[in-house]
Order: sequence, then structure tokens, then C-alpha cells
Amino acid sequence: MSDSTELKPRLSVASSPHIGATVTCTNIMLWVVVALAPASIWAMVSMGWPAVQMFVLCIGSALGTEAAWNAIAKKPQTLLDGSALVTGVLLALCMPPMLPWWMSVAAGFISIALGKMIFGGLGWNLFNPALVGRAFVLMSWAGVLSKLPNKGWFKTIDVVGAGGLDAISGATRLAIASADRAAAGGYGFNLASQYQPLLWRNLEGSLGEVSAGLLILGGLVLLFKGIIDWRIPAGYIGTMGLLSWVFGSDPIFNVLAGGVVLGAFFMATDYVSSPMTKNGKLVYGIGCGVFNAVGRFYGPAPESTTFAILFMNGLAPLIDKMFIPRTFGWVKRNEE
Repeated sequence: MSDSTELKPRLSVASSPHIGATVTCTNIMLWVVVALAPASIWAMVSMGWPAVQMFVLCIGSALGTEAAWNAIAKKPQTLLDGSALVTGVLLALCMPPMLPWWMSVAAGFISIALGKMIFGGLGWNLFNPALVGRAFVLMSWAGVLSKLPNKGWFKTIDVVGAGGLDAISGATRLAIASADRAAAGGYGFNLASQYQPLLWRNLEGSLGEVSAGLLILGGLVLLFKGIIDWRIPAGYIGTMGLLSWVFGSDPIFNVLAGGVVLGAFFMATDYVSSPMTKNGKLVYGIGCGVFNAVGRFYGPAPESTTFAILFMNGLAPLIDKMFIPRTFGWVKRNEE
């Protein structure tokens, strides 16, 4: 080969950053699904067909909405990045098993259409898409949700009561704890005795409340893989536990009950809707715990995880702005 035709290496010049990573968006999303798999499978085993149907409807509507949106907008399909799949799984875990099927479909549509695609797609959404769908259902059909047979639909939680009450039928453990506080302990509800069912087999509430233990296991997997930062779940759970103790309740019970564990490890840690700076992540996690605890003990409903995280999602850009690190090599000018 002559010198004139010899291939020579080319120097590519591009803007920073120059250090790449082998981890892709699809890899990250698949790891999240893997981390959620034990809790999801156990929820379906424990709750039966209603739970299976919930996962099918939420995942199917989320995937279908994203595919339809891209087709109508004539944009490349983005289903393979895995984000819509994760949204569907998280949305199903946020829902009670006996929710009417059309509400599940509506929630999946809202999660993707209004929680993600209307902002421009993955990477542009301000709020966690799955929580947007759940909030939509809560605000639109609160009356329907309050009458669903899912709360205690497998069995009644026995509570030693006062005034001739033998049990509270059709209530979640979190709701009973709230009623017991309002009655100054009149129901005799022992929070410590609820640790085991909350950790491994809680048949009341949403699908994500079936096993806090398996969710913690999945969260630890994500921490070990470096997919999520420890600051958000640590700040969230630590603050929730501390404020529960300050408010005179059992901190372990209040961390395990409701959606705190699911929210701390899998919702609040969403890359797009959470801060990017290290200090910002810690402040953000603490903020989630503060609003969750205040909403639980002083709000109209004991389950306030959804709105606590959504509120902090809205503050995430401001938090990042507060903790922007100093530019490398930049020296602050002394003004005298």
C-alpha cells in the first residue's frame, strides 16, 4: 500500500467530558427491575390474580402509551431504554390490588403522558412519572379508593379495643396506628408486634407494602451496584425514623409501614427528578422524610409518601442550585 493510500489514525476533538462509562440507561433500568423482582413476585404470590392483573395492566399501559406517543409524534421508539418498564412496575407496586382495571390503565397513561412525555421524554421530566400516575388516581377517585375491598380483603386485622370493639375491619396497619394515636392508645394496637408481617407478608394496603424486607434487599442491591446514592435513602429513612420518635411513635414501625421503603430506595432516587450534587441529595432525602413524617402524623391521611416525594421533586433544581460545587481552578475574587 502506497503512502498516499495508507490509512492514518485520526484525532477526534470534542468537548468534555472525555471519560465515558460502560453503564447504559438500559443496564440501569434492568437492574432496577431485578431489584424490584423479589418484592413484586412475592406480592403476586401473596395477593394472587388481582396482583398479577395489576402488574400486567400498569406495565402494558405504560409501554403502550410511550409507544403510541412516539409513533404519533414521529419520534424514534424509546421502549428499549427500559424507563417505561420501570415506571409500570413501580406504578403497580403503588396501587392496591383490587383497583378497577380501567383506573390502572388510566394511571399508566397519565404516568407516561403527563409525567414524562409531555416534558420531552426521559431526562426532561420534573416529577417521578409513577408517582404522578398514583397522585392522579388518588385525587380523581378518592371516594372509590376509600370503598375498595383491598384493605384487609384477605383478613381482618385484630385489634384489642375499648368500648366493646373487638376489631377494626378493612383497615391497613398504618390506618389503625393512626386511629390508635387519635384514641390515645384506646385500641391497644401494639406497633412492635407488626414488624414481622410488615417485613415479610403484609396483606393490607398497596402491593409495595407486602414485604418491606424484600424491598430493603432490592435497595441494598442497587446501593452495592452503585446505581443509587446512599445519601437519599439514608436521609429519608433516618429523618422519618427520628421524627416518628420525636412525635411519640415507634420509629421502626413507621419506616416499615406504608410506602417509605419503596419511596426511599426506588422513587426518591430517580436520577432525573432528584438532585445531582452530593450535599443536595442528602438535603433532598431529609426533606422527603420531613414532609412524609409531618403528613403522616398531622395530615388528613397517614400515607403521605407520594406527595412528600413529588413536593421535593419540585424543589430538586433549587436544591442543586444551592449546592453547585466551585468550578475547578476558580478562585473567588477578594473584594475589599
